[in-house]
Formats: sequence, C-alpha cells, structure tokens
Amino acid sequence: MIQHIIVVGAGPAGIAAAITLRTRGYDVTVIDKAVFPRDKCCGDGLTTGALRLLDQLGFDPSTVADWNVCTDVIISSPEKNIVTMSLPHDRGQFAAIAPRMQLDAALVQLARSRGVTVLEGVSFKNVISTSTSQSMAEIEIEVDGHSEPTMTGDYLIAADGMWSPVRRSVKANMSSYLGEWHAFRQYFSGVTGPASSQLFVWFEPDLLPGYAWSFPLPNGRVNVGFGVLRTDDTSVQFMKHTWDDLWTRPHIVSALGPHAVPEGRHTAWPIPARVTDAAHSSGRVLFVGDAICAADTLTGEGIGQALLTGLLAAQAISEGNQASDVRARYTQLLRQEFYADHRMSTLLGKALARRRLAELALRIVNLNNWTRRNFVRWMFEDEPRASLVTPRRWHRKYLSRDGSFTQQLP
Repeated sequence: MIQHIIVVGAGPAGIAAAITLRTRGYDVTVIDKAVFPRDKCCGDGLTTGALRLLDQLGFDPSTVADWNVCTDVIISSPEKNIVTMSLPHDRGQFAAIAPRMQLDAALVQLARSRGVTVLEGVSFKNVISTSTSQSMAEIEIEVDGHSEPTMTGDYLIAADGMWSPVRRSVKANMSSYLGEWHAFRQYFSGVTGPASSQLFVWFEPDLLPGYAWSFPLPNGRVNVGFGVLRTDDTSVQFMKHTWDDLWTRPHIVSALGPHAVPEGRHTAWPIPARVTDAAHSSGRVLFVGDAICAADTLTGEGIGQALLTGLLAAQAISEGNQASDVRARYTQLLRQEFYADHRMSTLLGKALARRRLAELALRIVNLNNWTRRNFVRWMFEDEPRASLVTPRRWHRKYLSRDGSFTQQLP
C-alpha cells in the first residue's frame, strides 16, 4: 500500500498535490529551499479557473491580506480602441489579484492545517535510488538543510520550477530550454487613476501577441508588467528598452495617474508553456506546474494550470497500483485537461500576433453586451479555452454558473 509521498516545491502546484493526497489518506512531506513568505515573480492574477481550484481545496481568501476581487476589465486594442467589460458582481468571485508572497505563504499554512508536513529551507539534491518492483516501491532522495540527509517515499512529485533540479537528476532535462514567454513585473504605489480599481490589459503593437497589464491591489497599489513571446526579435535589449518606455506612454500614464511611482526594482522571469512536449513523469517521479511547462501559451497565465497539474498528479497516484499505471493515468489526465486547450491557445496566439487580426478580434468582442459579457468570462477561463471543440466538456450552465467562494456572499 502506498503510504508516503514526497513533494519538492511548496508553490501552488506542490501544495495542491499535497493537500489532495493528504485528504485521500496519504502521509505527505513537502520540502522547499525557501523560507516563507517569499516573493515569486508573477502577475498575481487569479483567473476563474484558478479560483475554482482554490475553492475546491478549501482555501480561504481572507488569509491573504491584499486579496482583491476584480470585476471591471478594460482592454485597449492596438489602435487604442477601448473595450469595457464587467464580470458578475454578486455571484461569487471570477477574477482576483493576490500577491504571491502572501498567497503562497497562505497555501503553505493551509497544507499544514490539513496535516501535511512542510519543511522550509530544505533543498533537494539528488534522487539516490528508485525501485519499481512490486515488493519494494520506493524512491530515495538526498536533501540539504535537514537533520536527516535522505528521505524515502513511494512517489516524488516535482513541483520545483522550470529548471527543475529533480528533472535534471532523473535525466529528463531540457538543457537549452528558455521558455515560450518572458515577462517583466513591478509594483507601483500612489495610483490614483482608474487602474486603482479596474484591471487593464493593453495590446500594444510592439508586444503582440503579448500584452501589458495593470492589476489592482488595495491602497492605491498595482502590479504592472508585460509579457512577450520569446523570439529572435525579443532580445534582452528589446525587453529592457520596452520596459523603460512602456510606462511613459500617455494612455498608460493616464490609467495609473500622475502620482504613480515604482516600488523597489522590477523583476523578470521566463514562462514555460509547452505541456504537450514536456516529460510528464520518470519512474516514480511526476512533474507538475512549471516543471511540466504547463502555463497557458496564449496568455502566459500559470497559477490555475499549476494547481490543476497538482490535483491531477494526486489523482493519478491515488488511482494507480504500480508505477506504470500511475504514469499512464497521469498522462491520460493531462491529455484530457490540457492538450486541446494548448493547441487552441497556440492557434489564437498566432492570429493575435498580426495587428489587423488582433484589432478585428477586439472589434468583434465589442459588438454588443452579449459578446462582451461572454468574452470576458471565456478570457478568464470560466470554461476550458477549447471547450467549443471538445463537446464532452459541455454542460447546462456553460458560461452562466456562479463564481467561486459563493459561501462568502451576504
């Protein structure tokens, strides 16, 4: 009988897997080299899909001090035409902003409250041995920063990021891989313009199919940044020049207000979005989150995808008897949940890379109240992106069900 699971990485993917496994009766140990709270380079946006998964895990938004529900969304087209959309105000949460320093620390505390052992300041070093025999089903790892230099478990879930040390250790590494997206982020304070309460997305001509954003936080603060696809034309110099220029553009200054000032330094990070090509597993190791390159190739969004991979890995472990069964089941679940959406996002991204097509698409979105209302819910992943071409996902309340955390409604 499977008893002990080791999870490397205490971000959303690892914690989602740990909580789910613990709920199903497993003994789970999570290790992370960081000590929480710790910052994580991110846009901090939570889509409807991510919120539904957090709700499923029993997460309480009140444990995040700067959790900010957002309902008003402003999109600016390449020609500076404005599309104003609103998510439902009184049916739960459909979009929220949560600083990763606070969100990840709250998830760690939730895991501990459920009986998961979380060891901070403990680094994974190496997979020492792995057995796939029926008589001895275990994996042994070497760690740094803990009183015991090794740990033994039945399975290892690698939630340790894009350059996963676990993946390197089991020789499932993609050595030259740099990610599909590259993003910059900085917090601003003193925001008095409409961006203080509204979520902005700017489809700037020089960023297509990427975009710039401003996500509102409490007390006149925002998370602002931009993401671009990594190509031969988007060099480090291009991104640095774009960053210096972007926040001086009049329409963006107008949204932030004249007194907005940057806090600290900006940060940059790569975003891996090739889940259909990445290694899903190796022996008794399952990869989740950025370690499986699960981010959305259209938007670069990754928190919801990370949470889902963690849940699927836990499901595969709980449903499989032997390691081969677990690996096969995990791949099957990933194909069901990710592949069609990944291909759809890739096609849409190619269309949005063309300025005229991007402009036309947003003009269609802005045709009437119906198109605006349903597009904003689709954009925030209220339903899987490729659900229109995957009929098994259709249901009676498609794009009409309530949001998450409805138990908090008055």
